Amino acid sequence: MKKASSSLKEPSFPREAIRHQVIDAIAETMDLYGANYTFGQLYGIMYFEDKPMTLEDMQGYMNMSKSNMSYAVRSLMDSKMVSKLKEKDERKDLYAAETDFFQAFRNFFAAKLQREVDVMRGALETAIPELSEVILDAGTPDDERKLCLQDLQKLKHAVGYYDWLQRFVDDLRAGVFFGGSESGASDIASDTE
Repeated sequence: MKKASSSLKEPSFPREAIRHQVIDAIAETMDLYGANYTFGQLYGIMYFEDKPMTLEDMQGYMNMSKSNMSYAVRSLMDSKMVSKLKEKDERKDLYAAETDFFQAFRNFFAAKLQREVDVMRGALETAIPELSEVILDAGTPDDERKLCLQDLQKLKHAVGYYDWLQRFVDDLRAGVFFGGSESGASDIASDTE
């Protein structure tokens, strides 16, 4: 995979260069999951920041326009990778990144998978009754009825999958895969040290 060009400002210190390596790795991995590479860089910058940031603060790190920066922040907020804080800095909105990778993973994937479940369940809930009507219609030719029955069987199988996926999303949000509790993620993290 071709790496996107960096929109980060040139580092001044070795620590910044090392951070850039990690920030680019975060951006590349987010890109693998369908998130914009530059948005991943912004998340990486915010991840390393020890305080909330304004859009202007973020611009100090990246070569992006304020409108693109605002769009990137909204996208990261939609994925729950970044949150908008209630307090403000001189009437400017403040944002902070989720720095717990376990929580960031839960937030990101739960949001993406929930969207898939919602879109597909909506389509299936519309298609199955319509297909059933065609099957039960006396005017439907036998060949067409047979094809409709095959489609209906496939769609009912899909319903089973999306019921399972909804349970997976619910368990992901509940932290089941991280030891079953909020502290489970820290237990996993301490095992790796």
